Amino acid sequence: MCKDLVLSLSLSTANLCLLMSHFSFLNMWLAYHVEMCGFGDSKKMEDVNMYLSLPSTRSQVEPKLSTLSRSASIVGGLSISSRDSFAISTLICSTKLTQNVGLLGLLKWRMKPELLKENLEKLKIVDGEEIVKFLQDTLDALFNIMMEHSYSDAYDILVFDALIYVIGLIADRKFQHFNTVLEAYIQQHFSATLAYKKLMAVLKTYLDISSRGEQCDPILRTLKALEYVFKFIVRSRTLFSQLYEGKELTEFEEAMRRVFESINNLMRSQHKTAILLQMAALKYIASVLQDVETVFDVRLLSQLLHEFFACIPANLQKQKVQSMTEIVHSSLFKKQECRDILLPVITKELKELLDSGVEMQGKQEKQYCIELLNSILEVLSCQEAASTYQHTQEIMVQLLRTINKTVIRMGRDDPLISHFVACMTAILDQMNDQHYSSYIETFQTSSELVDFLMETFIMFKDLIGKNVYPLDWIAMSMVQNRVFLRAINKFSETMNHKFLENMNFEEQLWNNYFHLAVAFITQDTLQLEQFSHGKCIKILNKYGDMRRLIGFAIRDMWYKLGQNKICFIPGMVGPILEMTLIPEAELRKATIPIFFDMMLCEYKNTGEFKKFENEIILKLDHEVEGGRGDEQYLHLFETILTECSSVFPKIAKSVEMFVSLIKGLLEKLLDYRAVMNDESKDNRMSCTVNLLNFYKEINREEMYIRYLYKLRDLHLDSENYTEAAYTLLLHASLLKWSDEHCTPQVMQTEFQSSQTHRHLKEHLYEMIIEYFDKGKMWEEAIGLCKELAEQYEMEIFDYELLSQNLIQQAKFYENIMKILRPKPDYFAVGYYGQGFPTFLRNKIFIYRGKEYERREDFQAQLLSHFPNAEKMNTTAPPDEKLKNAAVQHIQCFTVQPVLEEHPQFKNKPVPDQVINFYKSNYVQRFHYSRPTRKGSVDPENEFASMWIERTSFTTAYKLPGILRWFEVVSMSQITISPLENAIETMTMTNEKILAMINQYQSDENLPINPLSMLLNGIVDPAVMGGFAKYEKAFFTDEYTRDHPEDQEKLNRLKDLIAWQVPFLAAGIKIHERRVSDSLRPFHERMEECFRHLKVKVEKQYGIRELPDFDDRRLGRPKSMLRSYRQMSIISMSSMNSDCGTPNKIPVESFELEVMSPKATESVSEENGRLISSQPEVKMRKGRKREKRSSVILPDKKSSDLPDMKCLSRKYEFMSDTNLSEHLDVPQKTSVLLKQMSFASRSMPTIPGKLIKKVKPSLSNSNCQTAAARKSAEVACNTAF
Repeated sequence: MCKDLVLSLSLSTANLCLLMSHFSFLNMWLAYHVEMCGFGDSKKMEDVNMYLSLPSTRSQVEPKLSTLSRSASIVGGLSISSRDSFAISTLICSTKLTQNVGLLGLLKWRMKPELLKENLEKLKIVDGEEIVKFLQDTLDALFNIMMEHSYSDAYDILVFDALIYVIGLIADRKFQHFNTVLEAYIQQHFSATLAYKKLMAVLKTYLDISSRGEQCDPILRTLKALEYVFKFIVRSRTLFSQLYEGKELTEFEEAMRRVFESINNLMRSQHKTAILLQMAALKYIASVLQDVETVFDVRLLSQLLHEFFACIPANLQKQKVQSMTEIVHSSLFKKQECRDILLPVITKELKELLDSGVEMQGKQEKQYCIELLNSILEVLSCQEAASTYQHTQEIMVQLLRTINKTVIRMGRDDPLISHFVACMTAILDQMNDQHYSSYIETFQTSSELVDFLMETFIMFKDLIGKNVYPLDWIAMSMVQNRVFLRAINKFSETMNHKFLENMNFEEQLWNNYFHLAVAFITQDTLQLEQFSHGKCIKILNKYGDMRRLIGFAIRDMWYKLGQNKICFIPGMVGPILEMTLIPEAELRKATIPIFFDMMLCEYKNTGEFKKFENEIILKLDHEVEGGRGDEQYLHLFETILTECSSVFPKIAKSVEMFVSLIKGLLEKLLDYRAVMNDESKDNRMSCTVNLLNFYKEINREEMYIRYLYKLRDLHLDSENYTEAAYTLLLHASLLKWSDEHCTPQVMQTEFQSSQTHRHLKEHLYEMIIEYFDKGKMWEEAIGLCKELAEQYEMEIFDYELLSQNLIQQAKFYENIMKILRPKPDYFAVGYYGQGFPTFLRNKIFIYRGKEYERREDFQAQLLSHFPNAEKMNTTAPPDEKLKNAAVQHIQCFTVQPVLEEHPQFKNKPVPDQVINFYKSNYVQRFHYSRPTRKGSVDPENEFASMWIERTSFTTAYKLPGILRWFEVVSMSQITISPLENAIETMTMTNEKILAMINQYQSDENLPINPLSMLLNGIVDPAVMGGFAKYEKAFFTDEYTRDHPEDQEKLNRLKDLIAWQVPFLAAGIKIHERRVSDSLRPFHERMEECFRHLKVKVEKQYGIRELPDFDDRRLGRPKSMLRSYRQMSIISMSSMNSDCGTPNKIPVESFELEVMSPKATESVSEENGRLISSQPEVKMRKGRKREKRSSVILPDKKSSDLPDMKCLSRKYEFMSDTNLSEHLDVPQKTSVLLKQMSFASRSMPTIPGKLIKKVKPSLSNSNCQTAAARKSAEVACNTAF
């Protein structure tokens, strides 16, 4: 043996020397080529002989370098670098030879047996790299030592410790890739048949020592190496059994049992030193099972594991659950007989942990529990159903309700919630019908069963509404729905059997069931129409349409309720409605009849079904707005309920009215939903108003208010502040000035702080006033301020608020007089054709334009909302064919508002700023005039044949209002003759002259250009033709002969022409004072034309004269035109000696109050005295109070602008058309009133104080002069 060792060492030395020589050559060769061959010709280097013959060491080169100069330090064509160097180190590794003395002594332990003990101990300090290189030799040496000392235990512990040390090395991360080497050794090379006895003995000794609390250093390393210790034991026992044909089996099993008992004793130990060991045992015990079960009875092993878990201390619950999880993953748990023993202890442990609800750090305990349960269910799902029946029963009884409660307690954002729900779903999925039946029987009392069912229904509903899985995980959601559907149906059978009879009826349980079922059927996951066609087909093929199944089940459960149905009305109306709105035809047909059953049930109990009706109206609004409902549902709803009611004549009429109501509501809701996301806010507003009007008609206050605020928000988005104010005013009108508490119906979220009607109404008024202020509707704001002021002064006595309110009122009054408010235009818009929505189709609306909005701009914006619509180029109404065609045609034209009569202004001097506001606000009637031709046309005078076709429109409400437009509810048409047209034109011209005179009289800074154009256009016949056209057309003998009925109108036209002269004179007088030198020739030309015109008119139609415009006594100019029409003063017809009292009152005059006979007689007498006593017209004494100017004060900046386009708009705002047209006049009036009415048609309003004496014309008769004086005196006394 010694010779062999020497030979081996000598061979090893020789090999090393050979290797060293090779490395020396390599070192020199590399050194030369790297250090000295820095540069060279690459072509020369292709010849190997060039460098193989070169020196290999530095010592060979240095003598040559010393004799060569720096420039000639080249050897063999290569330049040499003496400054660079590198080093090469080598490592020799051998898997057969070692130089470690300790390892070598163990491997050759037989050479020196007296050093065996020392060598075994030295092994623990040998470098691990050496051991793993000689792993097989080392293990062979250890087991050889054990076998050769089989009858002695002298070396057992040392060998065991050495083995544990080697196994520990393999377990190290550095050498973990040697695990396969160790596995291969155990299976292929290990041959120690008696080693199991020694290993088990030492292992048990260590365990016993440790369980007594005594010091045992190797035990922790032993527990960590437990897996491979048992692999050696099992392999040794297997080899022994093969060699001796299964002998000593009993002894082996007994020894194995004692080992596990020792482990259990360790787990029972209460010593502090045992805690770490117990944790290690829990961690590694599962790793030995796969090997142990091959040589040990599995039932006995399972029993030992059962005892093992029973011994674990309470403070190691987390490690216990982890250990159980590892055991469940083992092949042992897949055996039914093993599960019979292990599953009860595992489920018991899980139940205790989950029931305790103890929150551990990081929620690890729950995570370990759910991982364990998931592993168990996964194993059971892979087994045959017959073999897992009892195990599923065990889990169901022990854990189902516990899992449910855990899910209920957990938040939906908990990261483990989906795991618990999946486990609960798996348990329900593995339960068969017998499981459901037996589980129901486990509840001792009905109350416990009711509690379970209710909490299950609530949990299901919550999970359906808040899916714990990602939205795109359709497969998992469908599996969950399938399982839930089966569970719901099974639990519903229990409800029918146990909780349906009167004595046992559980209303809340049934209510929870219905709400759960409806939530199930309406969940997004089951709405197949939202999926692609291919995906929908796959779902139907695999799962079917679960909506139908649960829908039919709901229907059946409802009809089973019998007399208990009344308990669910109206509570179940909303859920059933939600279900019937699902777009599935068969489901709708099956469930809509439930509504009639509800109506019939309530009717039998109360004689009506108001509760049902109120609830369905409320819920239908929410559902349709949320996207449910369609035309098909509307048709089915109407058809089915009508058919159902036909069998019950007593209720048929009520049902018919109800169906009609719901039909109307549903149509409006569908229209509203269709435009909800429309870019056109106008359409949304229209539909919103339709709905709020509908709710107002049926007295649904809460819904009415809800849509009021929707409309308000739309207006604010469009900056329609006036309309927003009117909208909120509707809410305020529902409130009272009282301290009555507000009901929920009249409250809104933004006014939750207002508890009483008074507070809420006050807050609303403040907001409305703010909106009116922004919309420049100060008249409306003042009215609300006054109402608030009355409350502050007379009710709550808050003078501070009153003072603020009065200051605000004063500001509004100032704004009315000083701030320019442009007059909006009004447009008639017709939507013709079947292509429009129902709320627009073949209807006409009057729109209120925005400030300075032209018709072209308005029309373009209108057409942008309907890109497929065609613009109609005519204002004539379309025919029926176009209305019924599937097209879109829009007709748009400008209309003129008709001033409403305001009694508070009658016979009073009203400033222009005030009256102009009412010309375009608070209007409900509108005119559109279209010229037409009748009879022969005179090419030289078109006025003679120009008839006017005037269409009058009446809207549903006054404008402005809660919308910027309202539907036209009535239309009428009249035709105006050419003479009447001429009278209107002259009236408008005179009023325009007077309006402009008023403006220039009140504002010295206005530019002269507009006045110049207006006057020149009238006085210069070459420009406009003047009234000469009228004279040629109407003031002829032929016309008088052919139209004797028009004599009164002819006189009126002459009167208007005569009055135009003094108006023009006043204008020219102002023009003269302000005209610039550059325009002086133009003015002189205009004066010359006016002189000719004046001579002609005064000669033919008489003289009319106005006083000076300056009221010097009051110190400021007075208005010549009162914007609200008073009775005018002089009539041309009164100057005719042959004329009497007019016979006919034309439709254009204002309605006058009918005077009593006494009053009429008194006035007549007084006028008679005046006429007889005064030869000339006298002015009535003026009132002493100061009157306001009727001129709008322009902004200083705007007055300086010479821009004629801007000014023309402003002056258009200052003037208006005849305000008196088409107002009704009482038929029974006195002669005097008729005269005054007749006079009022002749000229615009002129204050009586401004009338001077009328100079008689030489061309007129004395009779004419006297008549004029009489008329003037009468008017002078009635004007004020």
